[in-house]
Amino acid sequence: MGLCVSNGIKCYTRSTELNSRNVRRDGKNLGFEFEILQSPNLKNFSFSELKIATRNFRSDGVLGEDGFGPVFKGRIDGMVIAVKRLNHEGFLGQAEWLAEINYLGKLQHPNLVKLIGYCFEDDHRLLVCEFMSCGSMEKHLFRRGSELLSWDIRMKIALGAAKGLAILHSADVNVIHRDFKTSHILLDSNYNAKLSGFALARDGPTDDKSYVSTRVMGTQGFAAPEYLATGRLNAKCDVFSFGVVLLEILSGRRAIERTAPPEQHNLVEWAKPYLTNRRRVLRVLDTRLGGQHFLKRARKLANLALHCLNDDPRLRPDMDEVVMALESLQESN
Repeated sequence: MGLCVSNGIKCYTRSTELNSRNVRRDGKNLGFEFEILQSPNLKNFSFSELKIATRNFRSDGVLGEDGFGPVFKGRIDGMVIAVKRLNHEGFLGQAEWLAEINYLGKLQHPNLVKLIGYCFEDDHRLLVCEFMSCGSMEKHLFRRGSELLSWDIRMKIALGAAKGLAILHSADVNVIHRDFKTSHILLDSNYNAKLSGFALARDGPTDDKSYVSTRVMGTQGFAAPEYLATGRLNAKCDVFSFGVVLLEILSGRRAIERTAPPEQHNLVEWAKPYLTNRRRVLRVLDTRLGGQHFLKRARKLANLALHCLNDDPRLRPDMDEVVMALESLQESN
């Protein structure tokens, strides 16, 4: 097995087919080519192991729910884990389950959630990931009863998330996340950010091509306008999504908020006119933060968000530039 190391990320390069008594070796009965990464870092768990680890998937152990289905807290060999169980009636299916394994299984980086293993047994499809004790960025920003994140913690999280996207977009990895949002930014006990949610990820364009054409997928409010219009995908689509996340961090508002007045339903459309004016940008800031000590940096962050949200993808920064801008903001603290 080959191992390439670049920019601090490890990438296992060989893959083999997964054998199961229910699946032909070519996987044709599943409707797609079934090939799964063979990595020394991934364990193939039995369903009975995960039943025991999650105490038979008890409802009081549910951490939340994503596109796959419920996520359970569990414990194996003294280690706390998160177990995603595919809901066959849900939005995501076996192809997306496989994508999550094959992307997260081959990538290791401090700003990407670690995939520990999976279960492929009968009709059971589960993923086993590291447990992130502080949950998602979405939870802290929007759910009642959650701890209010300070400005400095928000900036730390934004920088970590930007580093995760920058690694994905690097030439050696060349992956487009395609569903970047606050619910896919997970936090450990020290509020270090790690990206998750790779079910819709795609390899980036190659052979000097600018775009990959795909069926339009993603989350309303985060997808880039040119992708919605044409289905043509490249890394700058992720940059637009990052700009939306910066707005959520800055404002404490959701990308789509249907309970708000009609003119405020779409965060980008509502906020953009305010971001260009030093005084009016204050209307976008999360009023819960209080204080005035970070206003200069907030204006700079608003300008960075506006840059990421440019309607022309060619004028958006790449994620390495975003990382440098956020590092500069932290240094000015």
